[in-house]
Amino acid sequence: MKFTKLRITGFKSFVEPSEFLIEPGLTGVVGPNGCGKSNLVESLRWVMGENSYKNMRASGMDDVIFSGSGQRPARNSAEVGLFIDNSDRTAPAAFNDADELQVSRRIEREQGSVYRINGKEARARDVQLLFADASTGARSPPWSARGASANSFRPSPRRAGNCSKRRPAFPACIRAATRPNFALRPPRPISNGWRM
Repeated sequence: MKFTKLRITGFKSFVEPSEFLIEPGLTGVVGPNGCGKSNLVESLRWVMGENSYKNMRASGMDDVIFSGSGQRPARNSAEVGLFIDNSDRTAPAAFNDADELQVSRRIEREQGSVYRINGKEARARDVQLLFADASTGARSPPWSARGASANSFRPSPRRAGNCSKRRPAFPACIRAATRPNFALRPPRPISNGWRM
């Protein structure tokens, strides 16, 4: 699944319509603190079907709508559109009639969200399955939450347990990292498996 473009209007800090082209290869987003890098990633997760407002760093789903500033009034709606290259026709049969898929999600204040795939209204489950069929989605490992990368390298003892449940390939390293004065060293074999 190849994303080609992301269109955002009224989502969090993106009050004006903004379009981001996603070129082939690795696409990175850099900028100073507070410029909206996390909001950009959250808009991708949101259009892909994220339903937890807590994962969107909000106290309710309406909080993803631009809430106003000193110079701009609040908006009543937000919309995110994700454009996907379907020239190889790998989309599910119901959506496989076009070279490009457009998945969009629009929210109106106090009215909830509406999903569309190629302009036709769709259920949240349809959108989630579309991405799940391509082994991706709102909770896919590449879409890590803010600070999750740093936490996996420097976990607190409490977070270390959570990391080892989600990433079972690294529990020994995480356990070792929570010990005082630890040093990473190669695991040594024991009779029933590997241990640090």
